[in-house]
Amino acid sequence: MLRLTRAPNIAIAAFWVDALRQAGIEASVQRYYLGAAAGELPPDQCLPEVWLTHDDQEVEARAFLQGLLHVPQRRWVCLCGETVEGGFEQCWNCGRPMPG
Repeated sequence: MLRLTRAPNIAIAAFWVDALRQAGIEASVQRYYLGAAAGELPPDQCLPEVWLTHDDQEVEARAFLQGLLHVPQRRWVCLCGETVEGGFEQCWNCGRPMPG
């Protein structure tokens, strides 16, 4: 097993592990409950960690996680005239889908 990264919280660690698993990379969350010890232990030592089951998948896992962390953001103008930014595929003002 190999530690891939630390996550800022349990929710993000679980999301990363689920995304890695769906990409065919076996991973797990470690230090799941250690957050309760923060204060008794240094906070940076209590963060949840994402671990790989197979060390030989490290390069693929790191590349996948980098892609997940740096998704390009889009900006488009809806037919109603509203500018929609970020990863939204539907206009928040009128509900129209993003044009193809």
